[in-house]
Amino acid sequence: MDRPGLADFLRRRREVLRPADVGLPEGVRRRTPGLRREEVAQLAGVSTDHYSRLEQARGSAPSAAVVGALARALRCDLDQRDHLFHLAGLSAPPRRAGRHISPGLINLASRLDDVPVCIYTDIGEVVWRNALLAALMGEKDARPGRESNTIWRWFTDPAVRDRFPEEDWARLSAVAVSDLRSTYSRRAGDRDVTELVHDLLDRSAEFRSLWERHDVTVRRSDIKNLLHPEAGLVRLHCEVLLTPDEDVKLLAFFPVEGTDAAEKLELVRVIGTQDFTLERPRPWTL
Repeated sequence: MDRPGLADFLRRRREVLRPADVGLPEGVRRRTPGLRREEVAQLAGVSTDHYSRLEQARGSAPSAAVVGALARALRCDLDQRDHLFHLAGLSAPPRRAGRHISPGLINLASRLDDVPVCIYTDIGEVVWRNALLAALMGEKDARPGRESNTIWRWFTDPAVRDRFPEEDWARLSAVAVSDLRSTYSRRAGDRDVTELVHDLLDRSAEFRSLWERHDVTVRRSDIKNLLHPEAGLVRLHCEVLLTPDEDVKLLAFFPVEGTDAAEKLELVRVIGTQDFTLERPRPWTL
């Protein structure tokens, strides 16, 4: 681990970014160029103390997950991301299958602030979401590891389904499995895909039954009925935008025409985003 080099790289990347580059307001009394340390920390989902120690060339070594989150928060391209991993004494992830989210895609997503938006990998790992989606799903805190995977949580955590009408559960389960089956076929043998599938087969009889059907469908659009404690039923049309390699997806939720979804989203924004002073990458439920 090159502590001085890592500290210098983090500081230089932070200072070159403006708040507007990452979807944050300029604010007042900004004495230093670029982003503040606490802003980078919150965007990456790590503590300000941990990030500050990294910039000061001290403290514990960062994990691969933290380095990846910092690369996204600092809008690093692939070469910069790989360099960041090298400075941290880690092997750079393979350049495939959602291992890196381009700054351009995050910039695009951050400008869609009037609708719920997230970016996730082809196996269901959410790596970025905006404040409105976090408020809609009622999850303020980041979930580590496998808990960031929407498919895993759908089949292993019953509480996740509370946000959806029970009559929709069977359809949502089938869609999730058929979408994962398409990824499994396209990336046969890749460790992250096979481990997820095998673990789900062990944990969930429902998943096992659906997997045995061999249904394959790439999800490109859908209608989602979400249950919010204050707003009630919110009907949303979700559009899935695929990257050229189909390894990263941008999911945006739009109000269904002829419903009161637009008004309810505005209500959620008012009552549910008051604690979200920054838009930061957080996993969410399916």
